[in-house]
Amino acid sequence: MIRLEFFNPSDFSQLIKWSGDKKFLLQWAGPQFKFPLSEEQLKKYIKDSNDIFNSDRLIYKAVDSSTETPIGHISLGNIDRENLSARIGKVLIGSTSMRGKGIGQEMIKQILWIGFHELKLHRISLGVFDFNEGAIKCYEKLGFSREGLLRDVRKFKNTYWNLVEMSILEDEWRKIY
Repeated sequence: MIRLEFFNPSDFSQLIKWSGDKKFLLQWAGPQFKFPLSEEQLKKYIKDSNDIFNSDRLIYKAVDSSTETPIGHISLGNIDRENLSARIGKVLIGSTSMRGKGIGQEMIKQILWIGFHELKLHRISLGVFDFNEGAIKCYEKLGFSREGLLRDVRKFKNTYWNLVEMSILEDEWRKIY
């Protein structure tokens, strides 16, 4: 079992350790961070975040409830309180030994609860690279629908990556949960 807690400066060093190489950082964090991930980048990232009533970005660490150990990271950003929408991003299971155990699915369930129940949002979206088939299956299992494909949206070395756009609406979420 996990729980989400706000990400704060005391969590910086752990996220930096998890951040991986240049390719892995781009995969889970998108273009916001540059390799190598640094405390300066993370200070900018959390600035003005985590005010549930006013911020346009809520940033969390996932904590294993049995060991009280941080095991992941996730954000709910682009919070648009007028149009009642937001975007999930920066989904990361930190330790490779913890991957494939349903933690990502639980993190998404909890961030959807925050978005739809606490923030009263109508729509939550995300983007996932098309080669990340495990994540796509996870999102579809949780009720997300594919909306389209953004072709060649990210360049890494000599290749381009496609991004699958997905979303879930409040009424779809309520039917499932």
